[in-house]
Amino acid sequence: MTTESVRSPATLAEQQAAIVRALVAGAEPPPGFDADDLAATAHGLLHKRVDEVTRRFPALAIAAGPDFHGRYLEWARTRPKTTTAEDAAAFAEHAGLPDPRPRRSRWPIRGRRTLGK
Repeated sequence: MTTESVRSPATLAEQQAAIVRALVAGAEPPPGFDADDLAATAHGLLHKRVDEVTRRFPALAIAAGPDFHGRYLEWARTRPKTTTAEDAAAFAEHAGLPDPRPRRSRWPIRGRRTLGK
């Protein structure tokens, strides 16, 4: 990509959005970018994403079974990442598994002291 191809900030923003879509949402590479390079980067980002979900929500990976990584990668390939917790919850819903996010108590614990007091 050359600086001559960038004519305005809107054009640059559109090009950046197209690159992001190609990397995280399975869109076609924008003109002027090497498809193999983008595919390799997208592959690495997908694997980083599944590793992050596995690390933060190991119970989800166990509940999904031994083919969790493959199932998750297939599911995530065309879905842009939001947050790790939302990703895990959306995959769990897709797979028919319980929401892996911890439930918060509706009632505060009385008598809890904060540090420094």
